[in-house]
Amino acid sequence: MCGIVGIVGKSNVNQALYDALTVLQHRGQDAAGIVTSHDGRLFLRKDNGLVRDVFQQRHMQRLVGSIGIGHVRYPTAGSSTSAEAQPFYVNSPYGITLAHNGNLTNVEQLAKEIYESDLRHVNTNSDSEVLLNVFAHELAVRGKLQPTEEDVFAAVSHVHSRCVGGYAVVAMITGYGIVGFRDPNGIRPVVFGQRHTDEGVEYMIASESVALDVLGFTLIRDLAPGEAVYITEGGQMFTKQCAENPKLQPCIFEHVYLARPDSIIDGVSVYKARLRMGEKLAEKIQRERPDHDIDVVIPIPDTSRTAALELANHLGVKFREGFVKNRYIGRTFIMPGQAARKKSVRQKLNAIELEFRGKNVMLVDDSIVRGTTCKQIIQMAREAGAKNVYFCSAAPAVRYPNVYGIDMPSAHELIAHNRTTEQVAELIGADWLIYQDLPDLIDSVGGGKIKIEHFDCAVFNGEYVTGDIDEAYLDRIEQARNDLAKVKNQAVSAIIDLYNN
Repeated sequence: MCGIVGIVGKSNVNQALYDALTVLQHRGQDAAGIVTSHDGRLFLRKDNGLVRDVFQQRHMQRLVGSIGIGHVRYPTAGSSTSAEAQPFYVNSPYGITLAHNGNLTNVEQLAKEIYESDLRHVNTNSDSEVLLNVFAHELAVRGKLQPTEEDVFAAVSHVHSRCVGGYAVVAMITGYGIVGFRDPNGIRPVVFGQRHTDEGVEYMIASESVALDVLGFTLIRDLAPGEAVYITEGGQMFTKQCAENPKLQPCIFEHVYLARPDSIIDGVSVYKARLRMGEKLAEKIQRERPDHDIDVVIPIPDTSRTAALELANHLGVKFREGFVKNRYIGRTFIMPGQAARKKSVRQKLNAIELEFRGKNVMLVDDSIVRGTTCKQIIQMAREAGAKNVYFCSAAPAVRYPNVYGIDMPSAHELIAHNRTTEQVAELIGADWLIYQDLPDLIDSVGGGKIKIEHFDCAVFNGEYVTGDIDEAYLDRIEQARNDLAKVKNQAVSAIIDLYNN
């Protein structure tokens, strides 16, 4: 899960790109980068860290130009070197920079093709750099001194034919414009919009609609699966479907956890989807335990708050804020190492004893991944005096790893993998555990005014929509993603960064 943004403006876009990345910060806290273009020259700043830390005043002053792209990242394969911060750059043809959200599942094959057939060199382990080189090669073979929109769309079409996986991309072609495109399954989200200024119309491409809202852009629409949008430096916009058999199968976990509630993805309000998740959970509780003794519903901040509120309303139970969150601690499921996660949970949340003492408490979270966080939170509730602690997940049991750009742990680190609900409840210390049913989750997200028939639900059911994932592939990513590998990668990264600085 990364955040991407591209802007074609009428004046310097550095501040607008910065502001957009801060809005998308929830999508990546590992690294940030911005590149702008002015008079055929590129100006780049990227490094590890949060947006506010990567960009100081001296950096912003150098990012001149009315066109640019930006990226916030967290590592999708355990690597955290600053060398893999985005955007990436290749000088041929034209000078192309690219930022990418997602993951390519055939990256090893592509890397081999790039070296042996395309005669290009890849300098990192990032699949984003591989994707950039594929796009650059396909644009280069057009052989044009000045590329047209048709050349750009032809290159994107060849990217779709070669690349497999989930990807949303913004790329800047120096001196010509910005292109945004989405994989043929529409797994990762991307939208585009416009705003009118005294100087003319400006355009923006971003991962989520909330970034457009905050900057005063009007949402035009989501990019369709396989579609590309090309905006020239002069402000002309072109769109074209570039895939042969596109099919909308977006990642349902965007609505569960990743996206902000004030975003609209593929026409679906994330906020309303989460309200429906709470409603469906309440109905399940009423079916399974019509005589429940829940005294209070308490969300685990922040993502679960919307579902928990609707759950409490439908059950006719009090809704209370029982935890105070330290907003300066990052999301824990993406932190490497169990020790770091355990420490961060205690630093992140503190219980309000008044809301727990002597009560049967229903805690609500968006999902349960490793189980590390919820186990500690349940213990905190007991220490605060709760009589019984029940736990409710707005998502079904996460039993399989994600391969399309969310750095979930390997299968054996997922607490629900090969375990029953009762076994998970015992491991996390809950008196009762209830998961959302997958059909109810699908109906919550796809059952509103905008009908979406298919979703990528692989983390719940193991069915990968690209059709190329087998046990051998999962074994390879498990090797890459296990905690030991992450700790090793961090140590190597620290040495490299120390040497470079």
